[in-house]
Amino acid sequence: MVHGKKLAKETLLPSVLEDDDAGAQSEKLQLWEQRVRRTEVSVRGLKDRCSSPDENMIDGGERECEEEEEEENEEEERVISDEDYDTDLELGDKEEGYDPTGQTCYMEACKALQVVPASSFLKHLQDSELNMMHRGLGPQGAKALAVPLATNTSILRLNLRDNWMEGMGGAAIAGMLKENCYITEVDLSDNNLGDYGARAIAGMLKENSSLLRLNLSGNHFTDQSAEHLGPALITNTKLQHLDLSYNALGERAGQILGDSLSENTGLGSLNLAWNGIRGRGAVLLANGLQENISLRSVNLSFNGFSKEGAIALGQALKENTVLEELNVRYGFLISMSDDPTVRK
Repeated sequence: MVHGKKLAKETLLPSVLEDDDAGAQSEKLQLWEQRVRRTEVSVRGLKDRCSSPDENMIDGGERECEEEEEEENEEEERVISDEDYDTDLELGDKEEGYDPTGQTCYMEACKALQVVPASSFLKHLQDSELNMMHRGLGPQGAKALAVPLATNTSILRLNLRDNWMEGMGGAAIAGMLKENCYITEVDLSDNNLGDYGARAIAGMLKENSSLLRLNLSGNHFTDQSAEHLGPALITNTKLQHLDLSYNALGERAGQILGDSLSENTGLGSLNLAWNGIRGRGAVLLANGLQENISLRSVNLSFNGFSKEGAIALGQALKENTVLEELNVRYGFLISMSDDPTVRK
């Protein structure tokens, strides 16, 4: 405590202004400056002792030391905060801008899938109609196209006919249509989608609510494909035009589609030409048409309906009051024993 008293004593300001002698004033000022310097030295010594492990440290020195350390910590926090803020700005400058056209993500997808980008696709990404038929895209090319199309808001009609995209490519397009809510017409005909592709398309139809016209002609669909598509046609009430011609749909498919058509309320036209719907399948399909309340145009040509199928179809026409057009050209296959005009 001796030092504390000395410090307080040395910091007392002398009344140099009361002396009228200029020389005396100058000497007193010099003496004052010396005392101030000694006081600063004493304060620094106090700080040094405060930071040392000496147990005899005075209470006042401890408080001064703690206050100074807190000020230093606050200053460091301010510096760190400023540095973090500068870092965020630097990261923000490095972020790439959003590409609304989808060209960037398409090029990246092509690179990842190792396919050559289609210049026609890049050129018409912002058009309302995209025609990519006969381009030989294959499964990988279809996957690349699906990436930018998922978020595209310009294209309304999409034609991907005859690109041999197979089941994997068809699944990629189906996945895209689950996300895209702007495309209303899609042509996937002659792509060899098979049963795998049909399953993916059916899953899409259960979720999509914007697609109005879908062409699935010539995709090697079988009765197994119908098992997936049938329930989807019951769930989907937005699709208005469906083309399933030139496939391999048989008797079982006729039964499934007949049940679906009896409950479907959205389809306005259905094309089942050039399939193999016969026997009991033809009868049940006709029964479904009889109960349907939305179809106005149906194409059943080149299916080979039996005599029973023809009778069931005739009965359906008596009951159905909505159907306006029915194509059954070469749609009946009647054996010679069933034809009364043929002599035995």
